Amino acid sequence: MLDRVVKIKRCAAVVKGGRRFSFAAMVVVGDGNGKVGWGYGKANEVPPSVQKAQKQASRSLIDVPLVEGSIPHQVWGHYGAAKVVLLPAGAGTGIIAGQAVRAVCEATGIHDILTKSYGTNNPVTLVKATVDALSKLRTAEQVAALRGLEVEELTA
Repeated sequence: MLDRVVKIKRCAAVVKGGRRFSFAAMVVVGDGNGKVGWGYGKANEVPPSVQKAQKQASRSLIDVPLVEGSIPHQVWGHYGAAKVVLLPAGAGTGIIAGQAVRAVCEATGIHDILTKSYGTNNPVTLVKATVDALSKLRTAEQVAALRGLEVEELTA
């Protein structure tokens, strides 16, 4: 399993003796072959918060259909103020994405993709929007099965 720490946030609570810090970690986990999940963990130290996030992420894995190292079609994902558009790309393009979206794509096993994020640049909401977009993906075979049709092969 591949895991990426996307963001570690530090929060301070002012108490009688000074400041008490706590930490929140956002982690993306994937198998590099079409499975991805995210987790968010909080603790008083960084390592326990990352471990909690990894544990939550491994429980929330979703399947993503991949076609030749890319995605089958264009898709939009939303979460709060974050909007992400994912576009399939030809072989050799690479992952054209910001840090948060890139972490999700690499963990999923996508090698060629074009992305654009709109709205907020908050990594936590961008990860959630990206996972939302990936969960909406369907292959031509899946759509044909839902509609009771058969897929015709394209001949050029």
